[in-house]
Amino acid sequence: MSRTVLVTGGTGYIAGELIRQLLERGWNVHTTVRNREKSEAGLRARFGNPGEDRFKVFQADLMSDDGWADANAGCTHVAHVASPIVAQAPDHEDDLIVPARDGTLRALRFAKEAGVTRFVQTSSMAAIAYGRDRGEYTVTEADWTDVTHPDAYAYVKSKTHAERSAREWIAQEGGGMEFVSVNPGMVLGPVDSGDYSASVQLVEQLLDGSMPMAPDLGFPIVDNRDIAELHILALETEGLANERFLAAGPFLKAIDVAAILRKRMGEKARKAPTLRMPNWLVSVFGLFNAEVRGIKGELGKIRNADCSHAKKRLGWTMRPVEDTIVETGESLIEHGVVKV
Repeated sequence: MSRTVLVTGGTGYIAGELIRQLLERGWNVHTTVRNREKSEAGLRARFGNPGEDRFKVFQADLMSDDGWADANAGCTHVAHVASPIVAQAPDHEDDLIVPARDGTLRALRFAKEAGVTRFVQTSSMAAIAYGRDRGEYTVTEADWTDVTHPDAYAYVKSKTHAERSAREWIAQEGGGMEFVSVNPGMVLGPVDSGDYSASVQLVEQLLDGSMPMAPDLGFPIVDNRDIAELHILALETEGLANERFLAAGPFLKAIDVAAILRKRMGEKARKAPTLRMPNWLVSVFGLFNAEVRGIKGELGKIRNADCSHAKKRLGWTMRPVEDTIVETGESLIEHGVVKV
């Protein structure tokens, strides 16, 4: 018997790949978008024009009740992927924190009212690994970000508050609905168009020459396709109530990513930097650029992720990070985002 899942935020980077894989596995999929009239035709074309019986699009916003009951109707599962994310620091941190937290609680409430049995939240490694001083460390699912630390900027706080609030709600109001979180690191992977996640901008800027020197920062990188697979495992595997799955590959600094691009892509990556940016220069640029100020807290930190739990409990695997990086770059060129 076919199962039906609601994937929130259907135009998003992770959600789009998740919908593709769910349809391939025989799931019926509902999804929410902020503007159905603008988005539905493109989504249907992207997924091979599945029929209304297989794929339904609903208009719903994280900050409004409108549309959520209809989107959940007939669903047994929810993958709550939608969350605000911006490339630049917001004017006020609550511009990210409030929609992320309140939107998650809204999605939980309507899921419970619809009789959903399994709710999978796309959280983030940001809810696990931040709130720390400089140094190298390894985190697991047992760790939580300290949102009071200067290291925790607006996006980090939004993901932490959203997951903590969700778990508190489940404990108090969830009844028999099972809750699972997936906590990815920095997500890369091929893009389908010029509309893609802010995380992909690292590869874009390394390739297009806008990052002539690489600042001394990095991230644990994971492939979007592998993250979608992990969501499906979290939806389908029995007995996962209150589980948490950290999902991140090796920690690579920007200069390491640039080296992989140059080695594997040759002339296409000729603009990728070969020099590190001194930390003092990052501080100087930060006086004039809000984006640079936002990354200063990352300098000198190595955040390793122990993902053995997802591998042992679910049999999850990751493709080589070098392939992920190169395929991201090639797709940006293919879709005209980066000119070579």
